[in-house]
Amino acid sequence: MKTTVYLLRHGEVHNPEGILYGRATGFHLSERGRAMADRVAERIGDRDITVLVSSPLERAQETAAPLAAARGLTVRLDDRVIESSNIFEGKRFDIQDSLLRQPQVWRSLWNPFRPSWGEPYKDVVGRMWPAVLDARAEAEGHEAVIVSHQLPVWTARRRLEGKRLWHDPRRRQCSLASLTSLTYVGDELTSIDYSEPAATLLPGANKTVGA
Repeated sequence: MKTTVYLLRHGEVHNPEGILYGRATGFHLSERGRAMADRVAERIGDRDITVLVSSPLERAQETAAPLAAARGLTVRLDDRVIESSNIFEGKRFDIQDSLLRQPQVWRSLWNPFRPSWGEPYKDVVGRMWPAVLDARAEAEGHEAVIVSHQLPVWTARRRLEGKRLWHDPRRRQCSLASLTSLTYVGDELTSIDYSEPAATLLPGANKTVGA
């Protein structure tokens, strides 16, 4: 019996100040993000999806909403697929920022393998993996979608691929509104696939297409 679980990353968030929002509430999809959610629903809304799970954060629920409407499903919220915690939550954080040059934050950066600045990777897997198994069991013989966040999705994928959990965040294959597809036959994971149904809506996509 074939069952597929899709790990869907949420769409683009309205965040003009460049805040590392983490688990903070009040961050919603941007106009582009809503278009991404609509695009995902257009692309997979006709599939045999019988279970729809979402992180409780607004951006994830808003990404799930068009798909729920297309499939006539009720979204089940699951705290286990929420964003990872991070000590920099609520702060402006980017490559050009001076935050990393502030001595008071250095004590939190000593161990990139855990990582020391946020929720340990093993803990992320420890909550994501049971959520995936529960969704698979609930949708047995059909398909399930879990709307989550980049780090939880990517960490779960690395666990399934038997890779070390620590990694370079710049190399994550988990773009906005992307799908990481886990296909099972019975209890055996037979394939892991990746797709970007909203690729043409990604920031900079028009430049890439026109090149």
